Parts: sequence; C-alpha cells; structure tokens
Amino acid sequence: MNSTPLDAASLLAIDVGEISTRAVLFDIVNGHYRFLALGESTTTAGAPYQDIGEGVRLALDRLQEITGRRLVGTDERLILPAQADGSGVDTVAATLSVGPPLKVVAVGLLEEISLESARNLARTIYVQVAESLGLNDRRKHEERIDAILRLRPDVIIIAGGTEGGASQPVIQMIEAVGLACYLTPGEQRPQVLYAGNQALVEEVKSSLEKFTALHVAPNIRPTLEVEQLGPAQLQLNEIFRTIRSRQISGVRELDDWTGKHIMPTAGAFGRIIQFLSTVYDSSKGVLGIDVGASATTVAAAFKGNLIQAVYSHLGLGRSLASLLNQSQISDITRWLPMEINDDYVSDYLFNKSLYAASLPVTDEDLAIEQALARHMMHTAIHLASKQFPKNAQRAGPDLLPWFEPIVAAGSVLTRAPSPAQSLLMILDALQPTGITTVVLDQNNLAAPLGSAAGINPMLVVQVLESSTFLNLGTVVSPISNSRPGTPILRVRMKPASGEEISLDVKQGTIDVLPLPLGQSTQLYLQPLHRSDVGMGGPGRGGRVRVIGGIIGVIIDGRGRPLRLPADGSRRHELFKKWLWTLGG
Repeated sequence: MNSTPLDAASLLAIDVGEISTRAVLFDIVNGHYRFLALGESTTTAGAPYQDIGEGVRLALDRLQEITGRRLVGTDERLILPAQADGSGVDTVAATLSVGPPLKVVAVGLLEEISLESARNLARTIYVQVAESLGLNDRRKHEERIDAILRLRPDVIIIAGGTEGGASQPVIQMIEAVGLACYLTPGEQRPQVLYAGNQALVEEVKSSLEKFTALHVAPNIRPTLEVEQLGPAQLQLNEIFRTIRSRQISGVRELDDWTGKHIMPTAGAFGRIIQFLSTVYDSSKGVLGIDVGASATTVAAAFKGNLIQAVYSHLGLGRSLASLLNQSQISDITRWLPMEINDDYVSDYLFNKSLYAASLPVTDEDLAIEQALARHMMHTAIHLASKQFPKNAQRAGPDLLPWFEPIVAAGSVLTRAPSPAQSLLMILDALQPTGITTVVLDQNNLAAPLGSAAGINPMLVVQVLESSTFLNLGTVVSPISNSRPGTPILRVRMKPASGEEISLDVKQGTIDVLPLPLGQSTQLYLQPLHRSDVGMGGPGRGGRVRVIGGIIGVIIDGRGRPLRLPADGSRRHELFKKWLWTLGG
C-alpha cells in the first residue's frame, strides 16, 4: 500500500482493562501509518482512586516520556486536535473491559432457538446471563416478574418470533418485562434491547418506552435456520457504553474524547479478526483468542462473517474465586508440568482473584497460571465452537475447522518467559488442525486497531502490513487414528540457505523444523496411513509455501483430540519434553 489519505491524522488508542491501561500512538512515518509507541499504567478504577482517568493520565505520561511528544497540555487536558508544533493528536479511539460483568436477563420463546440467540447476543460483551425467560418456563406470570425484580438486571434482551411468526406469546413476555420495569425504582431500571419480530416494534415501543430506555434492533432470529447478531451487537455495544459511563468514574470523559464511540475491548478484538478473514485464505476461517483478567474472548470469522463469544467466568481476575463452582480442580491440574498440591492450587486461585495484578514469583505459581490459561482457552473454544458454521471445512465433526491464521492475545501469553511456552499453551488448549500460522499480539494492538478501524481504515491496513503481530511459526497438525509411534507424515523442506531437511513424523510426537523468522520456503507433505493435513482429504498431500516464525515450522503429531496420560508422572515428563522440543 503506497498511498496515504490526504486527511492523514495521528490517532491515540486507549484501552482500559481490568488490570492495565494502555495508550497507543499511531502516526505517519515515511508516508505510511505506523505503530509508534505504547504507554502503560495500572488501571485505577478501584481504590484508592475510584476513577479510570488517573490511570489514563499515567499511561499518557509514560507515552509522552517514550515519544518526547507532548500530548497533555498545562491545563491537564488532552491536546485535541494536534497543533502546528506537533503536540497533541487528531483523533482518539478507546476500548473498555474494566468493571464487573453486566447482569442480563434473556427473554425469548423457544429454548434452543430465539432464547439461545438472545444468550449468544449477550455473550458478545462482558455479561453474566443471570436469568432466562421462555415459553417452556413453568413459572407463573407474577413469578417471572419477581425474578426480574429480584435480580435488578442491567440489561434485558428480548428476542422471539420469526419474521411474520407468532406474536401473542412475545407480547405476553413484553408485558412481564414492562411491569417489572414499572415496579423498579427509576435509577435502577434496566436498559431493554428488543431484537425480535419486527412487526411488533410499535407495540413494543408503546409498552416499554414510557418505563425505561428501549433500544430496537433487527430480528436476531428472522427464520428458524438463520441467526444474525451483527446489527443487534452494535446496539448492545451502545448500551454497554451508556451503562459503563454511569457506573465507572472517568469513562464519560474518555467517551467525550472519542466523540461517544467508546466500545467494548472484545468488540474491537472481534472487528480486527473479521477484517483479517477478508484478507487471508477464503477457504479457511480466522481465529482469535484473548485471555484477559475480566474474560476470555473467542472471535472466529469466516469470509467476513464474525462469530464472537465473551466468557466472563473465564477470566484471570475476580472470576477465579468462583471458577471451582463450574470446573473440577483436576480440569486445571491436568495441565501442570509438575506435582502441585490441590490445596495450593485452590489457594492460588483465591489469592489471584483478590490481587489480579500480582505476578507469579515461583515456578509453581507460573505453572498454575499457565495451566489456568490452558483450561480457560480450552473451555472457551469448546463452548464457542457450537456456534461455528456447520459447513466450515474441517477434518471431523468434533474437531476445529481449518483456520489461517490463529491470533492469540492476553498478558499470560504475551509475557510468558519464552515464545515456546506461549506456543505450547496455545497448541495444548486450542488443538488446531491442518496447516495454520500462529501469531501473538505481543504489543496488545489488536483491540486498539479494531477500535481505530471505524475511524481510519487506511491506518489499520498499513499498520497490519508492518508485521504488527509476532509470528510464532507455521503449525502442521495431521489428523490420524494410528497407534502411537506409527509414522503418519513425511515432511521435506529446503530452506534458502542450507541442505534439504527430511523427517518422518510419528503419531504422538511434536517436532520442529528450523526456518528463520520471515524466511519463506516450500514444505512438501506426504501423509501416511491416511492421515489428513487439510489438503483435500485423508492421504492427500502436496506442497505449501510457509514463512518461518520465531520458533520455526512445527509438526504437531500428538493427535486430535489431545489425550493426556492419566499417570501424573508420565504427563509431567511429556510436558517437559514438548517444551524442550519447542526450545524451552
């Protein structure tokens, strides 16, 4: 991309997370947009500041120190727009994930149709679906109203009724919501999003507008077979922005800087994954996963169609206190590379939930944190995969579709002691299939770029072209039912410098072929015993162009799904062996 828009402008992107606040500066360098620097501070939403503004200013101070560029004036205000002397910035984008999950009540008709779509919509932002009300709910009308009054939800999402479908059951649900809103004190009334049968919009408005803030979006389930969340998701993002502005001090000022366009971090992350799916191999999807303190976000896009899910119970922060209410401790300890007492693991979870910003200081603590990351990613991808298109290309019904690339984010991954540890966490948890590139968002730029996309698409394109993400390596994961030790894949590779490398990969092993970062070559794959590498079916191979990552080219022949030994000692030895193979 050689051209730059005439109205080229500097852009400041601010992300306020549960633990960290980041200020990212983008501007023109030699005629192209580039990422210049990042300033970071601790988020100050909690005591003693109780205002995110202090953390934002500290991040801006750090950014000023790094760049030597004055961003804040003598009046302590952001200099907006940029001045002739080079100070300030022209535009601001902001994302937000700090704060407790919003409490949501999902209202629909059929459990596995409109009600499930309402829950899917809710899970595109940081929420806890506290209650679901549907036709199969055996509670009386007044009991449903009591349930809403008792929960005091932040948001009620109403779905139900295909276009031209049944109306009376939907109206009955709306009446219950309206009465609950009427009986709720004014300042505690929920925001209501109606995304059902559009023939009922006027009736919905007359029933609810006088009691609470009502938002109307296109039907999220227009037919029994079709779910469309995109337009309603934009409305839900607006609701999120409005509620957070009221709940958290400093959000309103930040929102003013953006022109009332602050958005959830997860939504911005999903937007960049959606963009990448229009750029890369159209026969595959693009997968993104972000493990944060407030939630784990999964974003998968297929030819521009985004599927996004945010799991607020799978965060490395406050939600850890209740993790064992939904998981067994063995779900976590099975990912440990060493023997650690269950009580010690439980204590770590509770302490981490209280002091989410704390860092692991011992090998045991680091092992627990990385085991938690594996468990959360593995659980999140399992839940999200239920929404993936059934026609997406894959090697089997219970396996992940083919993806290219996989983008991973989150400090537990980006700040691991070595790239090998980051990659092994990703491979263990996600268990990709076929041929894919695994990249790491090492500077936490995915969400800032996603928020910038709505302001300056050219900036996003040019920054992505500048190797924004760290390429960990190309991963080949053959699918085979062979016994451990059986050769399942023959690989040949001839780097630009050096002799040809030939390797027979055995079932149950992981191997690395050295290929320098950024260097490209042809990889020749010959599946054995009808293994499938995603090149047209079992037993079909060929050649593929690969680009070297920081680890090289990785052949993961450990099997899908990955089966870990029941014996703890054997399992620990395997983890150490796999990590050593990847470079430790």
